Amino acid sequence: MRHNASKHPTPGLALATLLAMAALPADAQEQAIARTPDDPAIAWGGCPDFMPEGCEIGVLHGNPAEPNADIFFRVPGGAEVARHWHHSPERMVLVTGELRVTYDGQDPVVLTPRSYAYGPAERPHSATCLSAAPCTLFIAFVDPLDAMQGAPD
Repeated sequence: MRHNASKHPTPGLALATLLAMAALPADAQEQAIARTPDDPAIAWGGCPDFMPEGCEIGVLHGNPAEPNADIFFRVPGGAEVARHWHHSPERMVLVTGELRVTYDGQDPVVLTPRSYAYGPAERPHSATCLSAAPCTLFIAFVDPLDAMQGAPD
């Protein structure tokens, strides 16, 4: 059987590619990261005005003004998050606290740590942090991060 070089790169080519990547400056290579909500490397910022006092957003990866940003969203214990919506779908995992989430037209669900939730784009929803401790939610946005109060037109 004949070896087809066009379908199977030679081991030397793969090694050369790896060596070339290793020769790049460290800042030119994307770095792996791991974060917890209390990591001092996270720069926490405020939330839109209609969100509860004490609400914070910590950027984990990417730029929230661009597609594919990952954030921590944190609200104080007992806080109520007003009905709002996003242009982007959101994939979420609750990290701390106990959070009741209500999407329009659906029964409320209570998230506990390690619970996954998916929120469709432009689907209004609200939330309440049921615990005394803060609720921290990991959210991965597909499109740039935004939050509009009320419902889409």
